[in-house]
Amino acid sequence: MEKTVVLGVTSGIAAYKTLALVKQLKEENIDVIVIMTGSAAKMISPDEFENASGNKVYTELFEKDFDYKKILEAREVDHIAIADKADVMVIAPATANVIAHLAHGIADDFLTTTALAVTAPVIICPSMNVHMWYNPVVQENIKKLRSLGYDIIDPTSGMLACGYEGMGRLAEITDIKQEIINKLTTVTSLRGKKILVTAGGTIEKIDDVRYITNRSSGKMGIAIAKECLERGAEVLLLRAKHSVEPHYHIHEKNFETADELFSLIKEHIKDYDYCYHAAAVSDFSVQNKIEGKLPSDQPITLKLEPQIKILEQIKNLNPEIHLIGFKAESEQDSNKLKEKAEKKLKESHADALIANDIGRKDRGFESDDNEVLILLKNGETKHIPLTSKKEIAKGIVEYISKNF
Repeated sequence: MEKTVVLGVTSGIAAYKTLALVKQLKEENIDVIVIMTGSAAKMISPDEFENASGNKVYTELFEKDFDYKKILEAREVDHIAIADKADVMVIAPATANVIAHLAHGIADDFLTTTALAVTAPVIICPSMNVHMWYNPVVQENIKKLRSLGYDIIDPTSGMLACGYEGMGRLAEITDIKQEIINKLTTVTSLRGKKILVTAGGTIEKIDDVRYITNRSSGKMGIAIAKECLERGAEVLLLRAKHSVEPHYHIHEKNFETADELFSLIKEHIKDYDYCYHAAAVSDFSVQNKIEGKLPSDQPITLKLEPQIKILEQIKNLNPEIHLIGFKAESEQDSNKLKEKAEKKLKESHADALIANDIGRKDRGFESDDNEVLILLKNGETKHIPLTSKKEIAKGIVEYISKNF
């Protein structure tokens, strides 16, 4: 099946280099649809990109013959139709202006409206003056885009079109092409697989107002769900209502308590091939729950009772499922962390277990970063050092996919 790359071209001087990128992608039998900003079209004729791609080049949201009546009749809008076709979207070069637009959700031309509508992976290739690149505002926007799941291919250092020398050159076209090929390979690696992911922390009610919970943000589970989705899997995300929300469209169902989560798992687990159980389930529930609201002018003693371990029940519900559990421990000794993880792996009958230390402030709960140890039931292990949860998710899904 022919793959489609949507290429956004903005008004950086390096725009001329992307003509070569179009030609190289076409040599790989990849369909390329080019979108140019108005300023880019003044630098390089859209005809050149049209000849290279063999497709119409899009530059205007509202062309001269635009008629809203035709849109309503056909129920098709160009930028949405193109976003739907994309297996990967690439913006090369990406100016500071378009980076700022995407970071703040501003869609005021054909390129940015398409980029916000794309559900496929998006690769951003910045190119600009060295001082612009290191401007704190630009760096903050780049950081935000990374946190939202965009892939950034950093510029390289060298002589710039403005006469300065330093960081800001568009990455090499061969490197950009290779990243596109890598993405196109992964977007179908899990096609046909059904994957259930749990994320976020449960709550257990004290009364009708108060509850006990944990510090889980749900970021790790959500990152895994996104990675599976980008690899072509059919994904169901079971997400805690109080967790962070995904920055992409995904089929999800919400829960609050451990009982609600377990009910959802029992309802759906038999229909899925994989389960990444990343949710932080409360180990205890409140035994003496109160109806209404407790008065705040007197002391109260809460009695907690242990809850059922959901991870240990999943294989009973679907013995054929590939089960990947998660174990959070405040344990900086790597050997002890591994021992506890091995014990949990055996108890849960899981196929793999992901262990991490939550005793450090720069990783784990609430953080955008993590460091994990992956254990397989056959005894193999893999350590992923401290990096973003997006990269952790990529490493986990890649390793699990190769082994199962």
